[in-house]
Amino acid sequence: MSSDWITAVASLGGAGLAGLVAQWLGFAFLRRARQGKTGLIEGSLAKHVTNPVRLLTPAFGVALARPTVRIAPWIASLIDHILVIAFAGGVAWLVVGLTYVLEDVVSSKYRLDAENNLRSRQLHTQVQVLRRVVAVVVFILALSVVLLSFPQIRAVGASLLASAGIIGIVGGLAAKPVATNVIAGIQIAITQPITVDDVVVVEGHWGRIEEIGLTYVVVRVWDLRRLVLPISYFISNPFENWTRRGADVLGWAHLYVDYLAPIDEIRQKLGEILTSSPRFDGKAWSLQVTEAGTETLQIRALMSAKDSSTSWDLQCEVRERLIAYLQSEHPEALPRLRTQPAEAPRLPGDAESVKSAPGDVTPGVGRVPPTGMPAPTA
Repeated sequence: MSSDWITAVASLGGAGLAGLVAQWLGFAFLRRARQGKTGLIEGSLAKHVTNPVRLLTPAFGVALARPTVRIAPWIASLIDHILVIAFAGGVAWLVVGLTYVLEDVVSSKYRLDAENNLRSRQLHTQVQVLRRVVAVVVFILALSVVLLSFPQIRAVGASLLASAGIIGIVGGLAAKPVATNVIAGIQIAITQPITVDDVVVVEGHWGRIEEIGLTYVVVRVWDLRRLVLPISYFISNPFENWTRRGADVLGWAHLYVDYLAPIDEIRQKLGEILTSSPRFDGKAWSLQVTEAGTETLQIRALMSAKDSSTSWDLQCEVRERLIAYLQSEHPEALPRLRTQPAEAPRLPGDAESVKSAPGDVTPGVGRVPPTGMPAPTA
């Protein structure tokens, strides 16, 4: 009896050790095939796949050796049960690890810091959302396999089938918000109304999409706050997406000037400012009078830039340099409040040669008084 136990333990232990050796040889061969170079794929595989493979290879070796070993039936059943749990957990772990490897490859090949990163943002969004969906589905399947491997739980599950309808209704109502967000996440991954690093205006906040989870979205606001919203918000509510088809945007700067402002010269100066600015992408610009008020004109300087952040800096630069130009070259074009009165009406008997001085607001001063009226005294 003792010799059978020793033989069984040695056989199963040797099979598990052989699995570990096979795993080590496999990774060594992979490194050898790459001539010792540790690239992105090798590093990502070593980080995310090594541990689940270390679990699966010994289990696979024991599973191959177990039918050849003579042991008691209850011990064989116990070993089979442990192998089922190990395979369920190891395969789930491996699948999730491979999704991380895929994300690393996409992140390396399609970088978000590139100038024209629309395709990169789309792929990053799809990979992140789908990775989370796969992780949830695989976890549920693995947990189901592990639980169903216990005979007691299978018996309890069979007895609960009669009340499954009521439980399903209650569970469906309780899980409705979660299910709504999960479905919205899958819809966003496919249709992509938003992508990672998109510039959006949500709830009055300007920011960038920092993270798209399975049930939530994180928006990094311009002042580095984080706005966390349920992912279903972006399906059921309107919002602004400034980079839906491209990162380039049009910006504008409004100025108020006097009616004496030389519009053509200001337009020419705007062209010089934009030409000399590295923030201007050279695609479009203009200067127009957009409003004529009772005291001032409103002019709009329109300009294009490669992205929203650069556009904001360009708008501030244009506004500052145009103001400095008006201050130094055309101070009369700056807004001012006029108090010029209307000319006083001529009185009977006024001398033809005597006229009111411009801006004279004192009645009768500088005019000959009519006959019968006393002259004004000092």
